[in-house]
Amino acid sequence: MRALVFDRKLEFRGDYPDPVAAPSESIVRVSVAGVCGTDLEIARGYMQYRGVPGHEFAGRVVESQNAALRGKRVVGEINAGCGRCATCSAGLARHCPNRTVLGILGRDGAFADFLRLPDVNLIPIPDSIPDDLAVFVEPLAAAYEIFEQVHLARNQTIVVIGDGRLGALVALVLKGEQYVPIVAGHHRDKLARLAELGLETAEESSLREKFDVAIDCSGSESGFRRAAELVRPRGKIILKSTAAAAAEINLAPIVVNEISMIGSRCGRFQPALDAIAAGKIDPRALIDGSFALEDGLLAFEAAKNPRNFKILLRTP
Repeated sequence: MRALVFDRKLEFRGDYPDPVAAPSESIVRVSVAGVCGTDLEIARGYMQYRGVPGHEFAGRVVESQNAALRGKRVVGEINAGCGRCATCSAGLARHCPNRTVLGILGRDGAFADFLRLPDVNLIPIPDSIPDDLAVFVEPLAAAYEIFEQVHLARNQTIVVIGDGRLGALVALVLKGEQYVPIVAGHHRDKLARLAELGLETAEESSLREKFDVAIDCSGSESGFRRAAELVRPRGKIILKSTAAAAAEINLAPIVVNEISMIGSRCGRFQPALDAIAAGKIDPRALIDGSFALEDGLLAFEAAKNPRNFKILLRTP
C-alpha cells in the first residue's frame, strides 16, 4: 500500500506492507486524515517512533470478522489497550501500560491507504456527518475529556492559552457547550480569524484579570507559567499541552494560591460525535489545505506553517 513513513526521516512509499488484522481487529481504508502538532513532533523524533504516523482519520471498514462493522464509515479511538491488565479492567484502556497508540506508539497510523484497529475502538459515523467533519473527532474528543475530569460552572471565567490548532478546538468546544472562554495568544492574524468564528480573543500580554480556570494549549514552555499567573487563588489549571514537562516550573505559587492542576489527554469519541451530530460544533472553517497522500511531504510543510490551522491528507 501507499504510506507516509517515518524512519529517521519522513518519506512517501508506494510499497509499504499492508496491515494484517489480529483477532478482534478490523482493517479500515482511510478516506481522510488530519495532520496535527503531534505528527510534526514525531517527524522531529518525538517518542522515537518508527512507522506510519497519523491518528486523526475517517475511513471505511473493508475487512472484519464483526459483521456489524463491515462496510461502515468509522472513526477510531487511538489507544489500544491489552484488555487483560487491571487498568483495562477498570475501564482505563487509554492508560494501559501495555497499550499501542495509532501512529504514535507501536502501531502504524492513518497516513496510509489502510490501518488496523481493535473492533472496540471503531465507532460508526452517522450518515449526516461528512468525512471532512468526522476527521476532527479525535482532537475534539480530547477537548471533551475536560468535562469528564472537571466540573465547569457556566458562570466561571475561562481562559484558553494558545491560539493554535488545539486552543482553537478547545475554545470551539467550550463555546458549543455554552461557555464563554477567552482565547489568549500572540498572533494577531490567528486571533482575528478565531474572532470571526464567534470566539472572544485577547493578546496574551494584555490580560490582567484573574480567571477561575486556565487551560494551557500553548505547546510552549511559557504557557504553564502564564496559566499560573492568570488563574485566581483556588482556581484550576488544565494542562492540554505536554511542553511544560521539559520546563523548569516554580511550584511555589501553585502551593501558596492552592491551585488545582489537572493533566488532560485523550478523550472518548462518542461525546464528540454526539456534539457534531447535534450541530454544536463545526470546525471545518479551520481547514487550510488538502493534499493527496503522495503529496504528504508537502502537506507536512504546510502544517508547519504557523498560520495554518488544519491540513488534511486524502487517501482514496
